[in-house]
Amino acid sequence: MPISLSSTNLKIEPRSLVSLNSLEAGLAETTKGQQLVLLATPGSTLPADFAGERSELDGQPLLLGPLSPPNATALRRLLPWLKPRLLGLQTSAGMGDRLGLATPGHVRAVRAVGGEIAPIFAQQSIREMTRTGRTPQQVMDDATWGIFTEGWQAGVGADADHLKTSADIDACLEAGFTFFTIDPGAQVDNRAENASQGELRQLAEVLPPHLQPHATGLSGKAFNIEGHRLYFDDVTLFKAVAKYGQALLHVVELYRHLTLAAGAQPYELEVSVDETEQPTSPAEHFYIASELKRLGVQWISLAPRYIGRFEKGVDYIGDPLAFEADLGLHAAIARRLGPYKLSLHSGSDKFSIYAAAMRKTEGLVHLKTAGTSYLEALHTIAALDTDFFRQIYIFARQRYTTDRLSYHVSAELERAPLPEAVSDWPRLLEQFDAREILHVTFGSVLTERGNDGQLLFYDQLMELLRINREAYAINLEKHFTRHLKPFSRGE
Repeated sequence: MPISLSSTNLKIEPRSLVSLNSLEAGLAETTKGQQLVLLATPGSTLPADFAGERSELDGQPLLLGPLSPPNATALRRLLPWLKPRLLGLQTSAGMGDRLGLATPGHVRAVRAVGGEIAPIFAQQSIREMTRTGRTPQQVMDDATWGIFTEGWQAGVGADADHLKTSADIDACLEAGFTFFTIDPGAQVDNRAENASQGELRQLAEVLPPHLQPHATGLSGKAFNIEGHRLYFDDVTLFKAVAKYGQALLHVVELYRHLTLAAGAQPYELEVSVDETEQPTSPAEHFYIASELKRLGVQWISLAPRYIGRFEKGVDYIGDPLAFEADLGLHAAIARRLGPYKLSLHSGSDKFSIYAAAMRKTEGLVHLKTAGTSYLEALHTIAALDTDFFRQIYIFARQRYTTDRLSYHVSAELERAPLPEAVSDWPRLLEQFDAREILHVTFGSVLTERGNDGQLLFYDQLMELLRINREAYAINLEKHFTRHLKPFSRGE
């Protein structure tokens, strides 16, 4: 009678166990940390593309291997549900992981709300990868191991977020990403907001002929969008063209590169114009979507800049009822010109508007979170090692003035508690200013080195979370269940 991994002395993660005809696979906790385990039945052989120590256990071939990139690639070939796929128009959520340890907690949260939400566990922007010193392949592989640990087999996507160059696209394609978010924010011309009609004409005239206002087919046209009239008079049209024309040109160029580079590899596209100074008006949204269609771009989701403020790691700032009305009109445009999903960027912790977003989009919505998982890591550490967390907070306060420049945040150092005034360190993360300060300084915390060249915080931070991975997963499950429940159709 063949033995199974569950009957051995190996400390197997129970949810990771999977049987495939003549082979069992799982993850084991060993003196070397977590390792991949493969056990073949008597007379069978182990797959040749896995690396590790090969031996026999009661006559059955056994492999103990590292959680390495080659083994992650081989595991995705062996277990097809680990390979990212297209998610289409399903209600979906992206759960960024800046440390590579959060996926087990994310999986548990998706499972807790019933699996109705299509998850993206591998999600990170190029900006975040640069600041954390990670590569697209590392992001993909870390998510793979987390998904495998928790035994999630219901399908996943993988989001290469906020891409700005063709080189970014190529690196993420090679790593196996399937969802590509193009960010033309640098090409949006915010001068159009306060320009005169003559100035708008000058800004529009620099565009290629096929992007000029007369080429759009919108001049002088009116559209009834579920009771709301959009009229493209000269000022409305020229403003939209002047503001977003160069951005559309950039999207089209990157989309064509993606199409050629992907070849037969399937992919989905999101277009993001959320990182702009002013909200995207309904007319501007209509113009963007209409032009994308006319120019041959196929996309699955769009991220406008909504009214109010979507700041990092805190709830929506603004009037929730006004947001609901604004989102309702954006959703109506998405149904009219699509259908496509509306994407909520900087969506972490926006608890006051989740239900409205689900209701107004009728489920055609994608939630995108990132830094809140890092904050849950700090929350975990604050309870485990108060002195270490205190050091991180002191350093974050020193870095905030510089690190805040590339984010839309309103936290002020003067309002954040001084370190010597903090008595309950885990609860510090509930204070608005301290939370944003800790959020946007993640890159500096993870990469700062001392005079001796050694990393100041990273190694200790990661070791604490690895040793206490269950505590981290529990905190993440609780936090993300709260995020995801409003997007469950059962709610």
